[in-house]
Amino acid sequence: MALYITEECTYCGACEPECPVNAISAGSEIYVIDAAACTECAGYADAPLCVAVCPAECIVQG
Repeated sequence: MALYITEECTYCGACEPECPVNAISAGSEIYVIDAAACTECAGYADAPLCVAVCPAECIVQG
């Protein structure tokens, strides 16, 4: 299952550069995760890197 970003996103941009597969991009009001591309950092890290850096804690399991 891919991750997704909730409406609580503050549009800070901390998550985008952390994604090793470039699955995160700026939407019109919040950042969005491409579910088809998101690997939850499998093969890159032990846990999703975007979740670790999100100050709003708005990246959740989909």
